[in-house]
Amino acid sequence: MSDRPVVVVGASAGGLTTAAALRRLGYAGRLVVVGAEPHPPYDRPPLSKQFLSGAWDPPRLALRSPAETQTLGLDMRLGTAATGVNPAERLVHLDDGTRLPYGSLVVATGVRARRPSVPGADGTDGIHVLRTLDDALALRPRLRTGRRLVIVGAGFAGTETAATARALGVEVTLVERSALPFARVLGDTVGGFLTRTHREHGVDVRTGVSVTGVQSRPGGRVGAVLLSDGSIVRADDVLLAVGSVPNTEWLDGSGLDVADGLVCDRFCVAAPGVYAVGDVARWHHPRFGASMRVEHRTNAAEQALTVAHNLLHPDRPRPFAPVPYFWTDQYGVRLQAYGHPRGHDQHVLVEGDLARGRFLVAYRTGDRLSAVLAAGLPPRTLRPWREALATGTPWTATAAATASARSVAPHTAVPAAHMEDA
Repeated sequence: MSDRPVVVVGASAGGLTTAAALRRLGYAGRLVVVGAEPHPPYDRPPLSKQFLSGAWDPPRLALRSPAETQTLGLDMRLGTAATGVNPAERLVHLDDGTRLPYGSLVVATGVRARRPSVPGADGTDGIHVLRTLDDALALRPRLRTGRRLVIVGAGFAGTETAATARALGVEVTLVERSALPFARVLGDTVGGFLTRTHREHGVDVRTGVSVTGVQSRPGGRVGAVLLSDGSIVRADDVLLAVGSVPNTEWLDGSGLDVADGLVCDRFCVAAPGVYAVGDVARWHHPRFGASMRVEHRTNAAEQALTVAHNLLHPDRPRPFAPVPYFWTDQYGVRLQAYGHPRGHDQHVLVEGDLARGRFLVAYRTGDRLSAVLAAGLPPRTLRPWREALATGTPWTATAAATASARSVAPHTAVPAAHMEDA
């Protein structure tokens, strides 16, 4: 198979970083990158922040300049989707009819925005999701002073868009079916802080309710949103920000194990010669002893480096065992976290002041420190905590153990799955 190319399906951050890492590690063979979107690979996190605000335009989102991409010597197939794969024959089928042979395959097809069925929403102008550049291009001109936006779902995409829209003078209603945003993953302390922060900035936060329908105005445009408590919220636009779905349908019938992502071992191997990277990859994390699928930009980049090494050196593979990192910027406050907080048994306010937006929370799962989150604190504050997570430090050996007087009541654990709605 050495005469066959390495094929990367997914022109995403994970896919492009894998290709660049292969070149950096000495791979000089043919390298094909297949991407369903027509745009050159771009960064997604700024879509809900700098791009929607108008501070950035599309060229600034590019992961690499055209010249930098050209130096990688890639066979780029943009605007082309993979429709199937035959691992036995090592062939990828493309929607243009091409049967593309591969020696090694990297699956980096990411996720797409979940589109729940909402009565009255189909065919109504003003219903949006936010995952791609085209999504953001459709929503951006609608965000201006005096407009009314209802956001369904208070995860990262929903809350970041709410903060951006408020800065633009948009009237925002944030609808979340849980009692508090982020509480399932990050606990009531952080969920309560974010709820108060959004309300202080003028967001109408409606928790414990869901959307039951959309009313349209003459002409088929959004007019109002109906909620499960019987209330009606007037709107010009609706953003559905209720999670994502892994792009794995093209793998149906391949024999590969698909279960909320492409299932891999700790080396990110799904089958002989098949690897997965980024949002679509579900792999066994040896440090946390859990199957994970992590939808965060840092994870995609780190996983790409491991996949590139393991692809080139299958005789001495490295397990992918990072300390997951994620962050969000809202109203000038940065929340950043390390670890795996989902399903934690206890969370503790270790230091700081919630009212000032400067605090640190530690999380316990079993007898181990499992995560730490800081708001409004410099990155150096988290360095010793990251090291503690990396070395598997017992909970009793951390500073959190001395803060029991400030301990937050344990909340109901959620089975470990994925972290994209953290």
